[in-house]
Amino acid sequence: MLFAVKSAAQKRAEFREALKSGRLLRLPGAFSPLVAMLVEKQGFEGVYVSGAMLAADLGLPDVGLTTLSEVAQRGRAIARSTQLPVLVDADTGFGEAMNAARTVQELEELGLCGCHLEDQQSPKRCGHLDNKSLVPVEDMVRKIRAAASARRDSNFVLIARTDARALEGLDGATARARAYVDAGADMIFPEALSDEGEFEAFRKAISVPLLANMTEFGKTKLLTTQQLAALGVNVVIYPVTTLRLAMKAAEEGLAVLQKEGTQAALLSRMQTRAQLYELLRYADYQQFDQDVFNFKL
Repeated sequence: MLFAVKSAAQKRAEFREALKSGRLLRLPGAFSPLVAMLVEKQGFEGVYVSGAMLAADLGLPDVGLTTLSEVAQRGRAIARSTQLPVLVDADTGFGEAMNAARTVQELEELGLCGCHLEDQQSPKRCGHLDNKSLVPVEDMVRKIRAAASARRDSNFVLIARTDARALEGLDGATARARAYVDAGADMIFPEALSDEGEFEAFRKAISVPLLANMTEFGKTKLLTTQQLAALGVNVVIYPVTTLRLAMKAAEEGLAVLQKEGTQAALLSRMQTRAQLYELLRYADYQQFDQDVFNFKL
């Protein structure tokens, strides 16, 4: 009721097993626990906490301004609200190798099922923007080794993201990916690939699970789940989709309110009170305490 029934350890174990199934696991981004609950209700296989989405929700650009404590606490709030596994964007690990190790331990302790670390230099930026810069391969390998060794639950999934496609080409990116796997990464996240051919090249280059980022308005062609599954992709994230949908709806709704002086024309576009209460499981709270929900809609 207050928290997910499944323990973090159970969710991690189930996520590991799901990765072995060969099915494509779909993880929409959630910027709040309520959105994560909706993702679960809609039947997806997991939830993703995007660094870009969290930064935007805090009114910040995605340039590495968020802190470990901000990401960890938002991740915790989201993870405890759903039975689904939750993966979180840990940017560059919030520092060097030792910082990455602490990041993994904090996220593991707070109930996350996995995280990804990227090989950009600070200040990092959105992976679909130009003029990124990378750390040397040796530095990233050291960071992954430290992060992998810090885990206390072996089912916590450590994902290595590489932004090398834009700077070192496809061969350079796959070479980095292989080095990261050797260092202990459980999954590879190749950022800003262009099309099916590049995903296919990555699938041939590495043996561990592969994550695809289907973000809107970026450098990557938006592929269907059928296409991604056929390419051998294991996990797909939709990092900012829910925030973009919510912000567009809010923008249009506020414009109507400003113009007409009432929100009456917007009611058909809103989630109703009854729908919200159903998602929040008011009835379950009523069973727990009759004094909590003792009214009718």
